[in-house]
Amino acid sequence: MSIEIKISLNNGLYLKEPQDSKLGRNIIKHSILLIDKFGFESFTFKKLAEEINSTEASIYRYFENKHLLLLFLVNWYWEWVSYLIGINTINVEDPKKKLKIVIHSFVYASKENPSVTYVNESKLHGIVISEGNKTYHTKEVDNENSKGFFKSYKDLAESVSNVISEINPAFKYPFSLATNLFEMSNNHIFFAKHLKKMTGLLPQMKLMKLKVC
Repeated sequence: MSIEIKISLNNGLYLKEPQDSKLGRNIIKHSILLIDKFGFESFTFKKLAEEINSTEASIYRYFENKHLLLLFLVNWYWEWVSYLIGINTINVEDPKKKLKIVIHSFVYASKENPSVTYVNESKLHGIVISEGNKTYHTKEVDNENSKGFFKSYKDLAESVSNVISEINPAFKYPFSLATNLFEMSNNHIFFAKHLKKMTGLLPQMKLMKLKVC
């Protein structure tokens, strides 16, 4: 029996929930593939419409612009990581073991998962690395932050920082360490694939076989 996972996101990111319709799921699926292929700057709704045999107008019914679409995708990934941490740490009391599970979840999140057929998590992970900072390195960051557009990332950092504080309540910078752990894990997966001398990880590593101790 298969279980379909739906990630709930801030409804300010979209005009119509794309996960609730076939067209919307196609928009998500193929926007990931096209951004991965061409890069965000060269990605357009016109290219996406041609790819899914639809119209630009139909895409605009879901997303106001491609920036908000990118925000949606990156938020989806942040929530996906939080979801994995949540299910992997159920009934785990030892904070050191929790932190180890957190780090494994950071890595595991970059692998494709059949539970969500319209999201290629591996390609989305690449977008988070290469394009993710474009979601908040903008003139509108404060305005968008006030609308809760980065709450998923902040919630993720808070959950990890709480584990760090459980291990060492006297540590002064749990949020900084939490975000650094997440960013570092993402970068080293990228390094393992493309800049091998930047990391000790092997590009052929079989992440799906990682076991949480």
